[in-house]
Amino acid sequence: MAKKVAVIGAGVSGLISLKCCVDEGLEPTCFERTEDIGGLWRFKDNVEDGRASIYHSVITNTSKEMSCFSDFPMPEDFPNFLHNSKLLEYFRIFAKKFDLLKYIQFQTTVISVRKRPDFASSGQWEVSTQSNGKEQRAVFDAVMVCSGHHIQPHLPLKSFPGIERFKGQYFHSRQYKHPDGFEGKRILVVGIGNSASDIASELSKKASQVFISTRHGAWVMSRISEDGYPWDMVFHTRFSSMLRNVLPRTVVKWMMEQQMNRWFNHENYGLVPQNKYLMKEPVLNDDLPSRVLYGAIRVKTRVKELTETAAVFDDGTVEEDIDVIVFATGYTFSFPFLEESLVKVEDNRVSLYKSMFPPHLEKPTLACIGLIQPLGSIFPTVELQARWATRVFKGLCSLPSETTMKVDIVERNEKRIDLFGKSQSQILQTNYVDYLDELALEIGAKPDLVSLFFKDPKLAVKLYFGPCNSYQYRLVGPGQWEGARNAILTQKQRILKPLKTRTLQPSSNNPASFLLKILGLLAVVLAFFFQLQWF
Repeated sequence: MAKKVAVIGAGVSGLISLKCCVDEGLEPTCFERTEDIGGLWRFKDNVEDGRASIYHSVITNTSKEMSCFSDFPMPEDFPNFLHNSKLLEYFRIFAKKFDLLKYIQFQTTVISVRKRPDFASSGQWEVSTQSNGKEQRAVFDAVMVCSGHHIQPHLPLKSFPGIERFKGQYFHSRQYKHPDGFEGKRILVVGIGNSASDIASELSKKASQVFISTRHGAWVMSRISEDGYPWDMVFHTRFSSMLRNVLPRTVVKWMMEQQMNRWFNHENYGLVPQNKYLMKEPVLNDDLPSRVLYGAIRVKTRVKELTETAAVFDDGTVEEDIDVIVFATGYTFSFPFLEESLVKVEDNRVSLYKSMFPPHLEKPTLACIGLIQPLGSIFPTVELQARWATRVFKGLCSLPSETTMKVDIVERNEKRIDLFGKSQSQILQTNYVDYLDELALEIGAKPDLVSLFFKDPKLAVKLYFGPCNSYQYRLVGPGQWEGARNAILTQKQRILKPLKTRTLQPSSNNPASFLLKILGLLAVVLAFFFQLQWF
């Protein structure tokens, strides 16, 4: 008899969890408190309690080839970075393709998830839900928590003395939808994450002046990388990941600084991170530097205090006549439907084995999906989490002892702090390729590069030096997809398809130009070698 699984939430994590349940022969039921799928990526003009909220202009920071699910590439004509409406369209196509909507109970809120009296032997849960004013209870063999972590705004007003006397308007970035109504205003944006940078850049087109206040600064990258390819297809390769893991930290830090300053010198723009050697998530914004360059945005230090109309900063400077303050200060998270003993949130952090499983449960029948912040795309990450969780539920994969899991949690947190720091924005941070491989190894889906170099060298080279995308985890193991190899070898044409909208004469492959490229490459290698020697 197939095990019954409760999936809480029909956002990205919920949808892929449904598919993974079906793939493993489980019987899922998804509870979604709103009337539609999409979660965070479904824009609405109004802010709703208990639901993630985005602004109208949101565009993905990870490219389509690095963000699609592993056996379902995005259409060739989709742009490389997607507006939220386009990404939602992909999710709708995905849900229809795999007939997932029939498993979802919309406008149904999960009130509580509790252990059954015989949990120690059965591992079962009693799930209470409410729909149309009626409460229902049902028993499930496993639970997948896919409720997200962009719902409860973190608004640290106590850290801003004088906020109570400020006469202007202030709100959390969660409430921001579009720039209309902010014409001619003097606006202060607090924070330097992706949302803060997007909102500041957008508002600067209509406001009279925008200020960004940041305590720590940030590296800012463009979505466009070498030869115009998406940044993540260049940055997230197994080869690059290997270099970052094996080279001395001092060398890696130096290389990262050089790479981040290649576009513009962050120090000159007042954006250089306070601790520039932490591997913090960079800000992806193509407009911010130019907005700073021509004065539409001014970068300021931490806000020391507020007056009725002004902001006083740590460096002693004062900006008068502030009309609006936007607090882009991130989110906290909680699980109101779970008993605190199940998943306890302390200092905005939870102790989960590999960011998924509570280590103390007698039976591993509850998993949190998507409670993580990888340096790369979240979509392939949650897919591998769901693939592993469903196989654990079926008993095809097992977890180590409670002691082993707790030791791993402590060591993983120490490593996270060493790499990313202690700030709240980095609580869920993790390395991308390393974490994907770690999850894939659990289910036997990690490709064996050594054997591939002998069996299929062309593919092996692509896997090692090319983008580490989700297709790689469908080459072997459970859920193997026969189209994975072709998807890897044809990804370039799906990148270029939406770009080549103007017909051009094919360029000639001049042998002389090829020779110049080879000589140029040698010159770069030699220059790099001498730089290292000097360093």
